[in-house]
Amino acid sequence: MLQKRCVGAAAAVFLLAFVSHSEAIIGGREATPHSRPYMASIQVPEGESLKHECGGFVVADQWVMTAVHCLPTGPNGRKVVLGLHSLSQPEDTKQIFDILDLHNHPDYNPLNYDNDIALVKLDRPFNATEAVQSVEFLRAGGTNPGTNAAVETAGWGSVDNLGARPDKLKEVVLEVVSSARCKRSDYFGRKFTTNMLCAHKVCEDPCDKPFRKEDSCDGDSGGPLLYNGVAVGITSNGGKKCGQLKKPGIYTIISHYTEWIERILAEDPVPTEDPSS
Repeated sequence: MLQKRCVGAAAAVFLLAFVSHSEAIIGGREATPHSRPYMASIQVPEGESLKHECGGFVVADQWVMTAVHCLPTGPNGRKVVLGLHSLSQPEDTKQIFDILDLHNHPDYNPLNYDNDIALVKLDRPFNATEAVQSVEFLRAGGTNPGTNAAVETAGWGSVDNLGARPDKLKEVVLEVVSSARCKRSDYFGRKFTTNMLCAHKVCEDPCDKPFRKEDSCDGDSGGPLLYNGVAVGITSNGGKKCGQLKKPGIYTIISHYTEWIERILAEDPVPTEDPSS
């Protein structure tokens, strides 16, 4: 009975919440600074400064993986920032890059976010430090997490449906929800495809504030979902409100795109000099 009362209170809270259109860390905690050195912040120019818009993660010397819906019409002046923990503080670990090239998956479907995977080529290879490193990603033939498996994600996205953004990187441990459940009509129905997995975590104490559900949210899109330290998913989309009980976060399954990824990463990252010049 206690849990039912708390769920009812949660529903009332969600009905009053502002509608968010993307993916942020609801719940979770601040990450240890630079403990996730693969994290990237895709930022858009705003006056004289830059503003965090989406996440991403480093997968090779000159490449960042993210979601198509973060840059659907191209870079448009956006920058990629690596090595940061705080969005506002002038950390000397930060490395800022222009976007040299963008590869959005050609089969991306904006109606249901299927094939929501993109590769960003930086204007130069990053300088490897303790604060900036690449992360391994799962390839075809690897084992994706099953139902109830513990997975992790991180980002600088909203901490509530009112759009409050953290200054420092947050992280959260989630649980994979079964594909059968996510395909149900009261969850995502036909929107949910075989290229997706979904995950969230309902806390043990449902009467905390008054019902606390951990999730990703607006501004976390493009960030990684990790299983045993390996990137297995890309934060894509979920419900219109973050933290809804029947709208877990949706993540693109990276291993389904191995051939496409490897073909792009095989490009020479540094232009070859003409020996005749």
